[in-house]
Amino acid sequence: MSSKNFDVIVIGGGPGGYIAAIRAAQLGFATACIDEWTNAAGGPAPGGTCTNVGCIPSKALLQSSEHFEHAGKHFAAHGIGLKDLSIDVAKMLARKDTVVKQNNDGILYLFKKNKVGFFHGRGSFVKAVDDGYEIAVAGAANETLVGKQVIVATGSTARALPGVAFDEQRILSNDGALRIPAVPKTLGLIGSGVIGLEMGSVWRRLGAQVTVLEALPTFLGAVDEQIAKEAHKAFTKQGLRIELGVKVGEVNAGADGVTVAYTDAKGAAQSLQVERLIVSIGRVPNTTGLNAEAVGLRLDERGAIVVDDDCRTNLPGVWAVGDVVRGPMLAHKAEEEGVAVAERIAGQHPHVDFNTVPWVIYTSPEIAWVGQTEQQLKAAGRAYRAGTFPFSANGRARALGDTTGMVKFLADAGTDEILGVHIVGPMASELIAEAVVAMEFRASSEDIARICHAHPSLSEATKEAALAVDKRTLNF
Repeated sequence: MSSKNFDVIVIGGGPGGYIAAIRAAQLGFATACIDEWTNAAGGPAPGGTCTNVGCIPSKALLQSSEHFEHAGKHFAAHGIGLKDLSIDVAKMLARKDTVVKQNNDGILYLFKKNKVGFFHGRGSFVKAVDDGYEIAVAGAANETLVGKQVIVATGSTARALPGVAFDEQRILSNDGALRIPAVPKTLGLIGSGVIGLEMGSVWRRLGAQVTVLEALPTFLGAVDEQIAKEAHKAFTKQGLRIELGVKVGEVNAGADGVTVAYTDAKGAAQSLQVERLIVSIGRVPNTTGLNAEAVGLRLDERGAIVVDDDCRTNLPGVWAVGDVVRGPMLAHKAEEEGVAVAERIAGQHPHVDFNTVPWVIYTSPEIAWVGQTEQQLKAAGRAYRAGTFPFSANGRARALGDTTGMVKFLADAGTDEILGVHIVGPMASELIAEAVVAMEFRASSEDIARICHAHPSLSEATKEAALAVDKRTLNF
């Protein structure tokens, strides 16, 4: 086999792509991964949106801003005194860039370790050939590869407001929101999605006055209603101004900032003036430049690649995973699909269950959930029992000084099988893993209630919420 011929070619080096390539190589396939992300020095920056302008850098900034808020508002309660507290935004952004580069370099190391051929450039289909597909790589050096099997993992891009392009100076996508050079006095957010709330949280903690304009009449409509109300209460108390049910009109950017004309929930005309505006109204599949038409790869009306339950496209030997296909646009969902496709190519029979994919919003308090919400169960007519336990009654949360929120269990009324777990509060992103494991093993709420949890720990709130399903909490 020549150096330009591969068993598996992966187009895209984000969470879905790089993981698919590593798993394929582990299974003995000659594997290549093509990725076009470039760092400031012009070098490769694999990891996709998640690593470069998404999950990883946002968590770095969230951590920095959380330290700043703790120092300014909470250290005094611990007997820690500070004078002349300040934030060096340039240094904070530099730390974020370092964290991103560590992840980029880590992926390149993993490619080398697993003998994955890496090609820096944009991958696109050329034509079908006898032994698979010809794939062009447009980069510093243009190359043509041939792959027997092709996995498309090209991710997604930020959706812009109609007629309002991102300039990444005043009107920002997630990319620009991560690179604001100084704390703005005022910041607007259109859309109360995950990215918007996380970025709004960062700059609100650092001193910005943040206003969220959300078109939907409910806050965090995908989240369990009780949990969403608790989160809304916490964010409002922190100073986040949230307006629901608005209709955004004309948006104008000038040298001094951005003006947003909108109609509020009561139908009254309003205007918002802010220094910068983050638009967070969802993402669209990234198939631009893939040259799908050259091989007849089928796309839907959204531009997403059409796949079956196993991520097979309409073309033999061509697969697609992650944000570029149906299902939740989550990095870990993409990873699971990437692994599953590599194993299917090897003749194995893996399974990805969307119902046990956890969701997390890394605000403070964090919000995490898995399975069905109470409103979904009601709509389906499913008989269920619910149990909740507040962090205000948890000893570890009191010691942390972070008692906002609760854990909520939903279980089948007849069998007691766990149908959903919803958390708003400290370290929800970590606590949700126990619920995912429990649901994968079809556990009952009684199973969790009977398991010994360390004391004192936040995880005791999970046990107590499971006990609450049977109305027998011990500490509340």
